[in-house]
Amino acid sequence: MADIKDGLPITPAVVQWARERAGYSIDDAVRHFKKIATWEAGEALPSYVQVEQMAERFKIPVAVFFFPKPPQVPPIEQSFRTLTAEDFAAIPRTVRFFLRRGQAMQLNLAELNDSKNPAGRVISADLKFSPDASLDKIAAKVRAYLGVSIEEQASWRSVEKALENWREVFAAKAGVYVFKDAFRAPNYFGFCLYDDEFPVIYINNSSAKTRQIFTLFHELGHLLFHTSGVDLSDDHFIDHLGNAEQKIEIICNGLAARVLVPDDVLDKMLDGTRIGRPLATQFAGYFNVSREVIYRKFLDRGLIDADEYGAAAKEWAAQMKPKDAESSGNYYNSQHAYLGQRYIDLAFTRYYQRRFDRGQLAEYLNLKPKSLPTFAEKFAGGGL
Repeated sequence: MADIKDGLPITPAVVQWARERAGYSIDDAVRHFKKIATWEAGEALPSYVQVEQMAERFKIPVAVFFFPKPPQVPPIEQSFRTLTAEDFAAIPRTVRFFLRRGQAMQLNLAELNDSKNPAGRVISADLKFSPDASLDKIAAKVRAYLGVSIEEQASWRSVEKALENWREVFAAKAGVYVFKDAFRAPNYFGFCLYDDEFPVIYINNSSAKTRQIFTLFHELGHLLFHTSGVDLSDDHFIDHLGNAEQKIEIICNGLAARVLVPDDVLDKMLDGTRIGRPLATQFAGYFNVSREVIYRKFLDRGLIDADEYGAAAKEWAAQMKPKDAESSGNYYNSQHAYLGQRYIDLAFTRYYQRRFDRGQLAEYLNLKPKSLPTFAEKFAGGGL
């Protein structure tokens, strides 16, 4: 009875829901929380520290444990229309961890924004396409919706700057927040989680920055068809899909090249040039894309043959050494890169409006409370 008196009044059914949603059996969970069976039975209550620990392990915001009943969140695999059950089951545990975190971030966004997307619009609600639609048509409409001219894109004088600018454009103009992390699964470049109001994209920050930009648009393609999706280095799973789902994946794979390097712009730039790897490098720098994207367009036009494309791609792949350049090994810089400044500003703004306490602020930012003062000093304009 002392545990009931001294603990926090969480909802037992929510504890069970959070555990099962995270894929933990009761025996697995007991290894981390010795009294979790009694919490689920309503026979005891956890301390605040224990609630925080459950929130971190199960990837659920602390506040959810105090809901009167479990939130109506469908099983995550149901939203992945372009993955078979077998292919979804093959997703490694490390990536499943980030899938749960992505869902938690969607809940955070809804709480921080009073359930209304601050962009005032969501691209997946405004643009509707059939899987039979022309890829050129889709790319043109996406480009117009995002409102970024070729001249503006070319003015971003580094791939790193282009990535952050596209990230900001997605949030501000398309209503899609983009988060990052180191997946520790090199074959997984990113994923998206569809939602009517708060769709999100997660990117593997260990991949090359040009690949991260490609992943942004690949996952945007999934969101346009109201489905969650995964960007994999091996796309053999497409062979297992039905006709409509295969068409969606093909569109997703081609969308980045069509939006980032419009064919009409490229054709004008090709006039009077000498086709080869130096030109691909030059054009890649102009558009802030990979050399492979440019060379693939050369191949599609018959300007190079498949052997040359394969040889160049192999050479460029050997030159790439993916690393988390933004974090520089610093914990605070990593969290800043992963969350993005827009989301960080949102969380601190709501905190300064006295919407919640420091403990909840730390939960929104995936930080320990003791780390908040230093993080605020570096990225929120002052200490706490």
